[in-house]
Amino acid sequence: MRGLFVGLATLDLVQRVGERPGANEKVVAQRSDIAAGGPATVAAVTFGALSGRSVLLSALGSGPVGRLAAGELRDAGVRIVDAWTAGADLSISAITVLDKTGQRSVVSRNAEDLTAVVPHDLPALIKDTDVVLIDGHHPELAVAAARCAQKAGIPVILDCGSPKPVYTELVPLADTVVCSANFVDDPDQSDAAAAALLACGARLVAITAGAEPVRWRTRDATGAIAVPPVAVRDTLGAGDVLHGAVAFALARGVTDPERSLRFGTAVASLRVQHVGPRAWLGDQRLRSLVAGMLGG
Repeated sequence: MRGLFVGLATLDLVQRVGERPGANEKVVAQRSDIAAGGPATVAAVTFGALSGRSVLLSALGSGPVGRLAAGELRDAGVRIVDAWTAGADLSISAITVLDKTGQRSVVSRNAEDLTAVVPHDLPALIKDTDVVLIDGHHPELAVAAARCAQKAGIPVILDCGSPKPVYTELVPLADTVVCSANFVDDPDQSDAAAAALLACGARLVAITAGAEPVRWRTRDATGAIAVPPVAVRDTLGAGDVLHGAVAFALARGVTDPERSLRFGTAVASLRVQHVGPRAWLGDQRLRSLVAGMLGG
């Protein structure tokens, strides 16, 4: 199975602290990690960890930060198609994770200073792909990939982490739209927001809210999936892990929303039990989740 992941790449500098510093304060981190990040990037790493073949279409560039992120991703088994053409070096995300809760705070330029170009061989890149996940960063790349995938009959997952103008073009091209609670202005209006996204063309809409149930809706059914109660150590990238796991389930041919989202929730719940962005990849329970929830 192969997945194409289109969107943001960053280099994450993660500091784990006992307390967040106030104004003009310094704290000593308990732990530091460096890893490639970004919604599509973390989803690609997840897809690969579940035994899929991941291809990341993003803009990394040849600067020192971009090279460092690319090397880390290759070590994680992710193939990179670099669409960078101009601009600054890859963005560094400054991330703080609070030890006692596992909650994270992020400061990043994202892709604001980078220019990406749609690769001429995009149709060939998508041809042998089983699923395409798009996070909305690098809008030209996103729209081109979504249109190409739709034309080829390949399912498209849209990760709506926060509102972006390009979503008005992307939602009609997506089969599955997964939103965070941040995407919905009023939590009490989540059902109305899901219905509106379905009316725009999506077949399945799911809304995640951290430890709260994942609520999903299709044109003829609704449901909610409880998040397993676990000891939360680190929430960084948990939603992106869920998206990557859902993409893996779809690539395996799972069409039942309840089943694919339950699998995604289980994998994300495993991730948050580990400190650091990559430590969870070595958890032997991953194989058991695939075998037990997807078969084989």
